[in-house]
Amino acid sequence: MNKLSFVGFLIILSSVSFTQIYHGSSFSALLDLPALVIVLGGTLGAILIQTSARQFFHALSLLPSIFLYSHFSLSEQSKRLHKWSEQSRKKGLLTLENENIETLDHFTQKSIAMLVDGCDEYALQDILQQDIELESEHNERSAQIYESMGGYSPTIGIIGAVLGLIQAMNYLDKPDQLGAGIAVAFLATIYGVGLANFLFLPVANKIRLHYQYIALYREMTLVGILAILKGENSLLLERRLQNYIDKASY
Repeated sequence: MNKLSFVGFLIILSSVSFTQIYHGSSFSALLDLPALVIVLGGTLGAILIQTSARQFFHALSLLPSIFLYSHFSLSEQSKRLHKWSEQSRKKGLLTLENENIETLDHFTQKSIAMLVDGCDEYALQDILQQDIELESEHNERSAQIYESMGGYSPTIGIIGAVLGLIQAMNYLDKPDQLGAGIAVAFLATIYGVGLANFLFLPVANKIRLHYQYIALYREMTLVGILAILKGENSLLLERRLQNYIDKASY
């Protein structure tokens, strides 16, 4: 579990609550269902217009990644690649066919299968590199969905505020109700700007961090597989892989 994301959201809520309480107001004063509906509904509608169903649901499937640590371990993968390197140098590449790889990620399984099948070095590199790039592009489009939501929501919040002010004009002859109506109108702007900067944009960047780490994991795997194919010295391979572990940022 990635506790840092939870801490971040907790700090946001605590900061907003403290500000309200410090000035003698309550957190409930920031709650207005119509304002929230127009911001969330308008943002969701705009996103559904611009994206495909498949990409939208893929973006939703990436949400848990902001709260969970990646199960792709660079250090564990490095140990596996090092072991396979020594094994193949002693007994040949075909011995890797007996390795239990069913529990590993799809990219590693595909890499080992191509290696054992005697795939040409350049074809292997080309195919696996293409997999890395296409997957990264797919994830980037999903991250851009949340980034777009962060762009739409402030503007839609302004639209909500204007609509609220139009409604408040009905109370021009009732000053006591006019002030409350204007306050509620501006809540839409707060929702729009707040959701963009506290939720949508941070989520987009966290998703990018997640898939960039996975891309690093796969690039490291590709380097290891190519080294095994070439029969590279295990010590040299270990040094290559250690560079990826040292530079990982997830």
